[in-house]
Amino acid sequence: MKQLWAPWRLSFIEQVSGDSGCIFCEKPALRQDGKTFILWRGRHAYVLMNIYPYTNGHLLIAPYRHIGAIEDLPETVLLDMLRLLQRSIKAIRKAYAPEGFNIGVNQGKVAGAGIEHHVHLHIVPRWSADTNFMPLLGETRVLPQHLKASYMRLKAAFGSGHSAGRPVSRQARTSRRARQR
Repeated sequence: MKQLWAPWRLSFIEQVSGDSGCIFCEKPALRQDGKTFILWRGRHAYVLMNIYPYTNGHLLIAPYRHIGAIEDLPETVLLDMLRLLQRSIKAIRKAYAPEGFNIGVNQGKVAGAGIEHHVHLHIVPRWSADTNFMPLLGETRVLPQHLKASYMRLKAAFGSGHSAGRPVSRQARTSRRARQR
């Protein structure tokens, strides 16, 4: 098999191989959303880019609480994750106009979870021509856009409307619209 130089993977390998804790717990606590690729913060969960995506626009939704299984999520957290899923799909459609999506949870190591003790959703945009010979023959994925460019594109598609890590309430949006008139 041929090797492909991918220096950005070293930071992930070092994070995982070291005893650094849970990245889904650590990233939101840093409050460096641009650096950690966090796109949106909800009340109980947040949206971030997968830094090793299957396609451009591959997003993750994780709860702030360290919970390992979807059936253990409190209803409020689960509902917030579903709201963020809906918002993420709208943002990805706006940014990339995909033809479809794969949405799922890899729960447990045997199911393919890379981070198995903190449940998270995957949202993978898909296009009819998004596969080529590279994954089959070269065991390599080709992503046409750099992560930082993808982040800026998706961040714009998510828009503004949240502050201090919380979404703006419906009442605040209504009063803002009234002031603008």
